[in-house]
Amino acid sequence: MPPTRERVLDAAVDLLAEGGVRALTHLRVDDRAGLPRGSTSNHFRTRSALVSGVVDRILELEVPEVGRAFEPTSLDELVDGMCALYRRTTVTNRTLTAARLALFVEARHQPDLGEALSRGRAAMVEQIVPTLDRIGARDPEVAARAIASCFEGLILHDVARGDRSDPEPVLRLVVRGALA
Repeated sequence: MPPTRERVLDAAVDLLAEGGVRALTHLRVDDRAGLPRGSTSNHFRTRSALVSGVVDRILELEVPEVGRAFEPTSLDELVDGMCALYRRTTVTNRTLTAARLALFVEARHQPDLGEALSRGRAAMVEQIVPTLDRIGARDPEVAARAIASCFEGLILHDVARGDRSDPEPVLRLVVRGALA
């Protein structure tokens, strides 16, 4: 069985994905994780600390997958890796993604949360830049930001609107543009 802290955070992710930030309470997390009341409070004294812990947990689970998607040495391999990452993000890890999107909306009202979520974006861009440099982008940093923005938009439309369109043509176009 995972350690209590992981159980708490995974239960919090589930609650966020299902009901948004309003569903996230210490008591509900305890119940969802099957833990005695007060367990969540032992690890995360405040709601803000719990939300910050969830952001860190999401990054812990997602960043390694992002890194694997951006190891290719050609445009075609990059697009294939991004499509695979998109499928993991919108299918396999859909709950994690829905929780992250719920936090994005809440970040509008909580600057500290926005800063924490920005760490995830920075980690993604940081992993894309060397690949884009390797395959010939003139400005890898700008190209990485453009690709990340497109990728995030596609994910948002899939999770929030149920748009199950094939991302490959859009990603191929954006990656080609980033390399132009």
